[in-house]
Amino acid sequence: MTWHVLGAGSLGCLWAGRLFRAGIVTRLVLRNAQRRADFQAAGGLRLIEAGVTQRLPVPAELPDSPGPIDRLLVACKAYDAETAVASVASRLTDGADILLLQNGLGSQQAVAQRWPQHRCIFISGTEGAYRRDAFEVVHAGLGQNWLGDPDDPTPPEWLTELDAAGIPHEWTREILTRLWRKLALNCAINPLTVLNDCRNGALLAQRDGLHALCSELERILRACGQAEAASNLEHEVLLVIEKTAENYSSMHQDVASGRRTEIGYLLAQACEVAARHGVPAPLSTALLSRVRARLRQLGLPED
Repeated sequence: MTWHVLGAGSLGCLWAGRLFRAGIVTRLVLRNAQRRADFQAAGGLRLIEAGVTQRLPVPAELPDSPGPIDRLLVACKAYDAETAVASVASRLTDGADILLLQNGLGSQQAVAQRWPQHRCIFISGTEGAYRRDAFEVVHAGLGQNWLGDPDDPTPPEWLTELDAAGIPHEWTREILTRLWRKLALNCAINPLTVLNDCRNGALLAQRDGLHALCSELERILRACGQAEAASNLEHEVLLVIEKTAENYSSMHQDVASGRRTEIGYLLAQACEVAARHGVPAPLSTALLSRVRARLRQLGLPED
């Protein structure tokens, strides 16, 4: 079966390039004709790993191109996921799988609820990649991709294709735990880097504030049945900050580039869960209000 990759951001290009390089039939779905023309003019994808550049002429098409879609990797931002799937929904075959590679929580559930006839597989990843140009992606750091289906623990047969493509992965029955853990890590780091306009490492000067925020996030996670995701959260937050000290968080990069952030699928989700379970969350609520005020000030969407 063909892999259709919807979304030509850093991770979408990374996955598409690796799959294509391994000889697996792959097609990149681009949002409009101008985008496809730009892609063709660039000669396809450029993938840079360990300083080595490869040009990969991955075939590209549009959402309304003819032909069925059996396996769809959705690699766009969380706020675009549902609209992106809708743009190709008429092409999905009866047994099509939808793989959702988004930050935070909320977008995956929205897609799964809207298209219950398709198997939706959630992905939580820690690989580092960034775009140096429109279709040039740099693999910046080794990581892992956890895949899982909250409704069906049976792993799909096509996982062997990820092995062939050199895409690190692990099938897990606890994908929601992985997603909640990553959400909490992002909630503890990303908003503060936006408000302080700083690299991740600068947050080490705010140990007391991080401790209080992590403690509150742990209480929220436990209240919604995610005790494992809450375990030693502060310790991992500090490790991530130290490991990525010279990096700017993804939310900081979005704000600096004038792009919409994923705050509605990260900190806003944590605050909504806290309210639903009656867990006091004054720090998270105040942090969300401050970030939204900053986004308003910059003329960016608040959700």
